[in-house]
Amino acid sequence: MADNPQPHFLFITYPMQSHINPALHLAKHLATTTGATVTFSTTIFAHRRMFSSTPNSDKGFNDGLITYLPYSDGFDEEGYNRATMDPKEYFSLFKTNSKRNVSILFNDLAASGRTVTCIVYTILLDWAMDIAGEHGIPSVLYWIQAATVFGTYYHFFHGFECLIKAHADDPSFPVCFPGLPPLQIRDLPSFLTDTEADDIYAAILDSFRGLFKILDGEQEKKKKPKVLINTFQEWETDALASVSNEVEVIPVGNLPKEYTNSVSGYLFREDEKKYMEWLDTKEEGSVVYISFGSVSVMKKEQMEEIVKALKESKRPYLWVVRKDNREEELLEIEEGEDGMVVEWCSQVRVLSHRAVGCFVTHCGWNSTLESMVCGVPMVGVPHWTDQAMNAKLVESFWGCGVRSEVDGVIKGEELVRCLEMVMGEGGKSVDIRSRAKMIKDKALEAVGEGGSSHLNLMALVRMLTE
Repeated sequence: MADNPQPHFLFITYPMQSHINPALHLAKHLATTTGATVTFSTTIFAHRRMFSSTPNSDKGFNDGLITYLPYSDGFDEEGYNRATMDPKEYFSLFKTNSKRNVSILFNDLAASGRTVTCIVYTILLDWAMDIAGEHGIPSVLYWIQAATVFGTYYHFFHGFECLIKAHADDPSFPVCFPGLPPLQIRDLPSFLTDTEADDIYAAILDSFRGLFKILDGEQEKKKKPKVLINTFQEWETDALASVSNEVEVIPVGNLPKEYTNSVSGYLFREDEKKYMEWLDTKEEGSVVYISFGSVSVMKKEQMEEIVKALKESKRPYLWVVRKDNREEELLEIEEGEDGMVVEWCSQVRVLSHRAVGCFVTHCGWNSTLESMVCGVPMVGVPHWTDQAMNAKLVESFWGCGVRSEVDGVIKGEELVRCLEMVMGEGGKSVDIRSRAKMIKDKALEAVGEGGSSHLNLMALVRMLTE
């Protein structure tokens, strides 16, 4: 760039906790590691939930590290309600409104002397590349899932779609993508295989298809598209290499942590129960931590099976059950010395605690990554999107956990079996815990000075200032 201006990254993210978390972690890491200016933007609805106790937050907020400025997607008051709007109509309106209002935000930043030099955008927001192109600045996709999942989508849209659709109803059918570990249909993202799903699946798959068409368009211009990926080089070396001839994939995994006086990014209010103090009273590696993320809704049957398993296993537990995570009236869960239920918590703080010995998780990528960087072995209970593939990687590729057998719900006896495999005294359990520690050590190495993630971030900033 002509005058080598101070790099200013504008992060644009979709209004879901699972998108906001990794984008905000990277934004903070970029600001602290490189000194770059960072503005973070999600929709007004999500922004208000992030800053529910801050008056007039719509006008923007700076926590001393990052500036937070929201954009309107046209659903400012209630967000998207699947019960009242067709998914395809929603995504169409979301794109039209968001693109227009992020362009206005971009121009307002320039008018105030804070010119953006690069846009970083997450999945479902491919229109952000158009805005960058209109203003003659670079943009980069931040892929917030595993590199293996990126490779799977890439190959699906480049030669494997017909094969996968033809065998979508055969869970055990083998799928061999170039450069990726052996998989089965049951391991693939549900958007690729669930032919009986509702319209939201089709709408999201259309969005992914559009995103990869844009990346293909960059190749046609003789430019190798750059994609930042929320993983570590040392974790997914082969998966990253599997698409490296077509896409410049840049692993920038970092260690999620809390920054002093910085915004947490939570869309849910943290429980006031003293759960960290409760963990302090427990023996090392003794506590089962259970959380199924920010989206899933837990049915009464599933609750009953988990309660049954916890009683039988006789292990202390910390269980996250969101207020909005209930389809029907739920049974009372016994709490006391050996059990605590919270509505929301700081997951990284919990997973970093010495007392936590196992994470029962839906295997969303954020939870999977956080567990791995904290060295906590997992019991995977996958349901949809990329969760089955993450559970497959955890069990078969990294060996730092087990994947449960789920038929709608995980049965109590199956959860007991899995907990014993991870937390028991047998050789398999010891090996799983050892693998979890090794995976953690690789992440620590990557983010340290001279590590792969650290070098990749520094190189990205240099590219913008040359």
